Amino acid sequence: MNLTLKVWRQKHKEDQGLMVTYEAKDINSHMSFLEMLDVVNEDLIKKGEEPIAFDHDCREGICGACSLMINGVPHGSEKGITACQLHMRHFKDGDVIYIEPWRARAFPVIKDLIVDRSAFDRIIQSGGFVSATTGGVPDANAIPIAKPDSDSAMDAAACIGCGACVAACPNASAMLFVGAKVSQLALLPQGKIEREQRVLNMVRTMDEENFGNCTNHFECEAACPKEISVQYIAQMNREYLRAAAKQ
Repeated sequence: MNLTLKVWRQKHKEDQGLMVTYEAKDINSHMSFLEMLDVVNEDLIKKGEEPIAFDHDCREGICGACSLMINGVPHGSEKGITACQLHMRHFKDGDVIYIEPWRARAFPVIKDLIVDRSAFDRIIQSGGFVSATTGGVPDANAIPIAKPDSDSAMDAAACIGCGACVAACPNASAMLFVGAKVSQLALLPQGKIEREQRVLNMVRTMDEENFGNCTNHFECEAACPKEISVQYIAQMNREYLRAAAKQ
């Protein structure tokens, strides 16, 4: 298939940036979206032009690095997948595809389609460590955990920190990400020791990083490639209120 790509090109953070049109020719429908970009970049290199910079790592939907807005939707219009798992069979010959980076003040553009998501790292770091003394490796069933709690903690832990929730939210809120990370540990015995200080620190850091607040648009849940539920935002709010009341 032959496609027309409208790609955001930006040399650096201070550059104004602009959309540039490229032709993607003879694209195999079995290619992933990133493989299609590889083909386009190979053609650009042959022409002596600078290739399109985009982020990627595992290409298996695990790392969350492939953060792209595709036709205005984080990771594309298919549900429950990342951009690297999006295949070209979901497009038609002659389609025009718009490709942009995440749009959020907390995620400044580094170059082209790559954004700086280190704000997420600083939020995680502010949460600190789990200080529970475990000794040697315990048996899997040594610490009894209720099935609903273990299942919910596992669902929250599925968050890969890609930032699609921020990109989709009209307020650029990171509350789904933070809610998942707070809930993941608060639900487990090992994480309950620092649960109060953890949520206070992580919410404070989230605000300091200039993310917006949640106004219940639910775009975050719709865009999340791991389909993290907005219930974890409610869980985080409960954790925060409990911790703030004890101060």
